[in-house]
Amino acid sequence: MRGYTEDKDGYLKRLRRIEGQIRGLQRMVEADEYCIDVLTQISAATKALQSVSIGLIDEHLKHCVAEAIAEGGEVANEKVREASEAVARLVRS
Repeated sequence: MRGYTEDKDGYLKRLRRIEGQIRGLQRMVEADEYCIDVLTQISAATKALQSVSIGLIDEHLKHCVAEAIAEGGEVANEKVREASEAVARLVRS
């Protein structure tokens, strides 16, 4: 079981909402909307994706990493490394 499984429906709902935002962006570009308005909507979609990412990282730390640390050993080190790399990717993006 994945850490986010209990709130899977919530994540799917948020991702579908973001998908709708992206479709809206496509329509805005097709309609030659004002650049700043398009950029504002891109910023909103980006923030929404970041919010989902932060939630998934939180769930990963609470579930997968905490479980691995309780077991100890190399698996724990690997899970911590994975989490650190994921956070680094999010910070760079």
